Amino acid sequence: MASTESEKQGENPIEEIANSVYPAFALLAGMKLDLFTALEDSPLKVEQIASKIDVKHFKLKALLYALVVAGLLEVEGQFFSNTKTASKYLVKGSQSSILDKESLFSTMWHAALKTEESIRTGHPQAKLDYSEMTKDELNQFFSGEHPYAVEYGRDLIKRYDFSSYRTLLDVGGGSGGLSVAIIEAYPDIHATVIDLPAVTPVTRQYIKKANAEKRVKILTADAVNDQISGTYDAVVMTAFLQVLSQADARRAVKNISRVINPGGDIYIRGYGILDNSRISPQKLVAFNLVFINVYEEGQAYAEEEHKDWLEEAGFDNFKRTVMPDGSSIITARKI
Repeated sequence: MASTESEKQGENPIEEIANSVYPAFALLAGMKLDLFTALEDSPLKVEQIASKIDVKHFKLKALLYALVVAGLLEVEGQFFSNTKTASKYLVKGSQSSILDKESLFSTMWHAALKTEESIRTGHPQAKLDYSEMTKDELNQFFSGEHPYAVEYGRDLIKRYDFSSYRTLLDVGGGSGGLSVAIIEAYPDIHATVIDLPAVTPVTRQYIKKANAEKRVKILTADAVNDQISGTYDAVVMTAFLQVLSQADARRAVKNISRVINPGGDIYIRGYGILDNSRISPQKLVAFNLVFINVYEEGQAYAEEEHKDWLEEAGFDNFKRTVMPDGSSIITARKI
């Protein structure tokens, strides 16, 4: 049997897979310590960095070199500095900073470690249940989710023209960040965020902070089973259907279709949309492991399943667009 190149060089491909997690853990530690911000102004020695972030230098050195290998730091002699990537994404105050996502990364990776146990028991071992979270836990969770919500809203209006809409329903909208991003760009749109009773108090905090109470209404309801008030020109679902069982996802689409005006549009975005082969996008196939650990019955669903649900609920003009990060936006129009 022919040997692979890595085997010829004495490398075990299985160990390569196992060892590939450590750069991510180094990244998370660096984010939590905020060491990239400490390095933004000038290169520093280990002891200087340790002093700036208030830690002991003898353990910090191992992390710094791990971040060099990960491509996030550079080292010249005894001095460490940020790479361009680290400066762009990992420095506090940077326009593209993702430092506030560290709690979300930590939650996802912790969940993925439970995969074997979740499969054996048939129940998620890192279940995400808002009703069982404390106020502090909810605030921490949505502090990680909120930047994504705002980012998705801004990206959506770059890709699609919302100028003809006057009413928008943000299903499972969480912090309401997506709605706020849209109404800021379109002064004529009024949005409604619908979410569960455990979540909407958090939604109110974010909407108030954005001074958006006059144009963003908050509706406490179960979008799968409850009757939804109002009618809407557009509906957005972000990372919503993936939390549901297949039967509940179908039921939710039908329920929401009742409040969309004829000719209105639906936008479904998330990391839970796979190609019909179910083996791509590869990033999302792997990410589905997180879903089975945090959702009771939810998981990623194939494009054809989404299309079936929408057609059954009275939509046409189905289209799926795959984003550079592997997520998808599905659009359809109410007949």
